[in-house]
Amino acid sequence: MKKQQAGFTLIELVLVIVILGILAATALPRFSDLSTEARLASLNGLAGGMRSAAALAKATQLAKNIASSTGITMEGQPVNMSGGYPAATTAGIGAALSDTTGFTATGSNPVVYSLVTGCELTYTNGGTGSFTAAITTSSGC
Repeated sequence: MKKQQAGFTLIELVLVIVILGILAATALPRFSDLSTEARLASLNGLAGGMRSAAALAKATQLAKNIASSTGITMEGQPVNMSGGYPAATTAGIGAALSDTTGFTATGSNPVVYSLVTGCELTYTNGGTGSFTAAITTSSGC
């Protein structure tokens, strides 16, 4: 009678561990560099919220049939308006946005929302019936 093998040999186990180590070493850099993508996704989310808030503010102003530079109230917050859209200040677009947690707002026309140095969203309103929300990134993002 022949005796059957009951497990793996030490060499087979070592080879499997080496192969798993090589796969882990090649996959690790992909997982460790997701912070930039996460910051960019946060900026894109804020930009989408900013565009929605500006559109809602304009719609509220049009529905109430008031002048394009007259302030409105959104969710109990006064919002300064300029040219039919929220002004480029923290009392304008900053008030129209309900939550900017994690972002730091600086400046006035343009107002700049930043996560970290090099990851910024700039809101500009020239008072002529349009606005821009532009994302700027650099190597620090």
